Amino acid sequence: MTRSPVETLRWQKFPVLDHGFVCLVDVMGEDASIVQAARVSYGEGTKQVSDDRTLLRYLMRHQHTTPFEMAEIKLLVRVPMDCWRQWIRHRTASINEYSTRYSVAIDAVYATQPDAWRMQSESNKQGSGGMLGPEMGQSLTDEEEKLHRLSREVYDQRIERGVARELARKDLPLSTYTEAYWKVDLHNLFRFLGLRMESNAQYEIREYATAIGENIVKPLFPYCWEAFLDYQLESIRLSRLEQGVIQRLSRLGTSPATREQFLAEQDAAWRGLERCRERDECFEKLCRLGIVR
Repeated sequence: MTRSPVETLRWQKFPVLDHGFVCLVDVMGEDASIVQAARVSYGEGTKQVSDDRTLLRYLMRHQHTTPFEMAEIKLLVRVPMDCWRQWIRHRTASINEYSTRYSVAIDAVYATQPDAWRMQSESNKQGSGGMLGPEMGQSLTDEEEKLHRLSREVYDQRIERGVARELARKDLPLSTYTEAYWKVDLHNLFRFLGLRMESNAQYEIREYATAIGENIVKPLFPYCWEAFLDYQLESIRLSRLEQGVIQRLSRLGTSPATREQFLAEQDAAWRGLERCRERDECFEKLCRLGIVR
């Protein structure tokens, strides 16, 4: 007897980072549930106006979000606390987290490998740039290991001495893992994945988002996942200003245009600015489209 995707996936732990994981606890709905919710507006007796895949793609393409809220996923995740801080900024989910007031803290920390230390980006205050060299990386990893070991020893000693868990925990590093149940509807899950699977998202949370999307959402909602990739994650949205640049470049008859031509045809609001993130983002989009080089 063939097992359903839900039966196959439930409680299967997909590893993330060194000690983290994501796993499916429960799910309500499937692709057909979104379709059913959308078609209720047609009224009883109305004929099916399109096949399921076509309708789901229409809904995603035109941002008709309510039908996607009719399906929900509940996950169990183990994640470093600093990564979890970013995660719970998405406030459209129901959360119940492991409590270190009631239980001893999880004895696992996220360790940075010598070749994984990233430098601060010079152009993005909240992002990283290139990688530090191996010698510096090894030194930082060695220091991190000492800090992790000492902080856990101090914590364990406090627990042994009878210090309240709520107080003993206060000097644990943010690299300490926590666990939580996270229940979210499909619309808001796609919002989370759309932001956190982007190439400019922090590496750690991008790994979690990718694991959730590829291993859980994709097999449970294949048509929705396909539409999400086509119209959200892998799409390019063009502003009015960016469309104006494309129109002016197209009149030049040169394809692809040079960076000098792009700068000559940039929007008037960007001219004279030594640094302009909007202009840089426009240039990157047009490079992806092959309009400039």
